[in-house]
Amino acid sequence: MELKLGRVLDMFRMNPSEMKKMLKRMGIAADIEEVEDAERVVIERERESNLLVENPSVTIIRMKGETILYVYGEVKEVSKKVAEPTQKPQIPDEDVQLVAMEANVSLEEARKALEATNGDIAQAIMLIQSRKK
Repeated sequence: MELKLGRVLDMFRMNPSEMKKMLKRMGIAADIEEVEDAERVVIERERESNLLVENPSVTIIRMKGETILYVYGEVKEVSKKVAEPTQKPQIPDEDVQLVAMEANVSLEEARKALEATNGDIAQAIMLIQSRKK
């Protein structure tokens, strides 16, 4: 069944109940649900940027075994680049001592391992043990 462009555009301006009625008149059975608590929609792309829709209107349309997400709102292109942390994580001396004791290494080596794992004690110990092999 072909739809004319004008009818398709009119369909996207309708609320979900009007859309369901129109599809029914066209002989298309569909389950339509409005997502009322959507805060944002992010479309992750392979490029250096993603698409972001803040406070979107989101409608889920299920018909003929397919699911269509209709997202309406202001689209922004946002960079994927993440700022590098400017400060090293603060590593408590107790954590350094624990890692040094458990992995049987110097305090300096324990601190470096904790910094490399963002303060994760278990990961720091595993990192040290993997270096010993």
